[in-house]
Amino acid sequence: MPHLRKLPAALALAISLALAAAPAQAQVAAPAPEANQLRLSASVTSEVVNDLLIITFAAQREAADAAAVQAQLMQALQPALAEARKAAQPGQLQVSTGNFSVQPRYAPKGEPLRWQGVAEMRVEGRDFDAITRLVGRVQTMSVSQVGHGLSREAREKEQAQLAQRAIARFRSQAETYAKAFGFSSYSLRAVEVDHGDAAPPVPRFRAASADMAVAAASPLPVEAGKTTLSTSVSGSVQMK
Repeated sequence: MPHLRKLPAALALAISLALAAAPAQAQVAAPAPEANQLRLSASVTSEVVNDLLIITFAAQREAADAAAVQAQLMQALQPALAEARKAAQPGQLQVSTGNFSVQPRYAPKGEPLRWQGVAEMRVEGRDFDAITRLVGRVQTMSVSQVGHGLSREAREKEQAQLAQRAIARFRSQAETYAKAFGFSSYSLRAVEVDHGDAAPPVPRFRAASADMAVAAASPLPVEAGKTTLSTSVSGSVQMK
């Protein structure tokens, strides 16, 4: 190496030896894969009856100026909130406000023609009877959407049971395959449990029909339906 000639002899020799040893060290760093390893995956699914009912109420107004639209929306939203709060119970019937917006509606030439606005109120919980009866008592807003979902408690309970089933299936597969390959036992190496989603999915909604959009004295008929959950266990075992 010509550039090493300018250095002291001892230092140049040390650098040369270090450079020569580097490729050999890089080759030794990668360990050889162990033999008799088996990769497996086991999954289970279940259908769970939805225990959450979500109803969205909405009011739409239109006027010549934005302030008038906003005032009309507040006149619709405030009594609806007051009625819903009377029935509110933690976990059983919870109330929250949704979208509240006022926007211009433009004429063909681009100038604001009128103003339109919408206000929403969301009611959700596990007390289906109380929520559906509330529909008949809210007179200033109409039902715009109906949805169902799983509560966090129901989801976590079912996922815990699914995990036990998936783990049992994984271990059964490991034992069966190890014996099929002529081994008497196995040991776990790396295992992962996946519930399919890190967070609860957004509940499915259906738009209200013309009949549902009109407040009625009788409770709103609903059908909860089911949610499909899945859990998988994957990893590797060492056959012995």
